[in-house]
Amino acid sequence: MANTYTSLHYHMVFSTKNREPWISASKETRIWEYLGGIARANGMKALHVGGYDDHIHILLALPSTMSVSKAMQLIKGASSRWIHESFNDMSGFAWQDGYGAFSVGVLQLADTKQYIEEQRQHHRKKSFQEEFLKFLNKHDLSYDENYVWG
Repeated sequence: MANTYTSLHYHMVFSTKNREPWISASKETRIWEYLGGIARANGMKALHVGGYDDHIHILLALPSTMSVSKAMQLIKGASSRWIHESFNDMSGFAWQDGYGAFSVGVLQLADTKQYIEEQRQHHRKKSFQEEFLKFLNKHDLSYDENYVWG
């Protein structure tokens, strides 16, 4: 698209199905790198990937032609297949159905990267559920907690 310029950054958050702790510290680097590779292969830019045993955070820059839902479909689908093929002990692994997508301004990128990088320390004090509800409240999103955890 000629004369079209966008700066579309999203902090994406999603968990493993039932928030089961599938992502061990010994596997996380390979998984983070693979998630970044899926983004690159599909025209996205993963600015930072991290998480904890039961969830993922990805700071993504999306092209103007890609919806958030398409980005999540591509990342979650391809990574789930790869995880099943790559880790024999993860045959029961799955991602949750939904996700959180929160817009990030260019001035907040560095703080968001640092937040993602500090997930292991952060979750010594706070559960994924507490963290996710804090995001929903911070972004003034309405929700029924009976349906958040699907």
